[in-house]
Amino acid sequence: MGVSASGGSVTAIVVTFESARVLPSCLAALKREGVDAIVVDNSSRDGTPELAERLGARVIRNSRNEGFGRAMNIGVRAASTPFCLLTNPDLAYDEGAVAALVAAAERWPDAALLAPRIIEPDGRFFFQATSLLAPYLQNPGGRLALPEGDCCTPFLSGASLLARRDVFSRIGGFDEQLFLFYEDDDLCRRIADAGHALVHVHDAVARHERGGSTATKRGRVFRARWHMAWSRAYVSRKYGLPDPARGTLAVNLPKAALSALVFRRALVERYGGSAAGALAWLRGETALGREGLE
Repeated sequence: MGVSASGGSVTAIVVTFESARVLPSCLAALKREGVDAIVVDNSSRDGTPELAERLGARVIRNSRNEGFGRAMNIGVRAASTPFCLLTNPDLAYDEGAVAALVAAAERWPDAALLAPRIIEPDGRFFFQATSLLAPYLQNPGGRLALPEGDCCTPFLSGASLLARRDVFSRIGGFDEQLFLFYEDDDLCRRIADAGHALVHVHDAVARHERGGSTATKRGRVFRARWHMAWSRAYVSRKYGLPDPARGTLAVNLPKAALSALVFRRALVERYGGSAAGALAWLRGETALGREGLE
């Protein structure tokens, strides 16, 4: 168990997929904060699990890529502390950040999810002021008013979440039908529906290298866009929202065709992935089926 910052009450869960480049900074920050880490590796081939073991983390090796939410659930089930710090491998905590999150959780026992102030590489403060699934504080105009202190919020980024393990487990953790995207929106919605608060903790600071957790490979944009379109349609149906799939297909299919005509491969991947994900949803296909996980 970690000892100093968290008093042994926190275990970090870090899901990795070919994250060797960014993982050392993440684990070094957790070690400095006195927090033990469980690394759940989604079948990396770049030496990530071996590196994590050398750096002192407990490693769970998945034989295949289980996706973000399913892998996080595996890690949380392996933990025994009251809190789990769900952390992207491309994120590192400033000194005292974990202690600040735990202190905030003690101040507000009705808060089941708490998140730090996330700073992007360019110094920008990442804060999403709305969510597709927010049941309260809906902010329909999307007005961005950055908080200047701790506050309740309709959404907390899955890049870093301090979760009460008992509440997380009781509501079923992340929805395992989602392979990628909207897992955090869905989790926040179910936490709120269960009567718990979502709290932004301003004095807890984490530095995020966005997109640094996986290497760039051909076809990855197509795959990501496929899952983004499919997952949006899935959570929309789950919560009784209008089905966006036909609109997504109608907008993106012509753009993909035009991009192919002018030989813009990157745009073909982007628009084609969105169109393919929407079409797959309309045909009754599943994200897990696409990834061979059913």
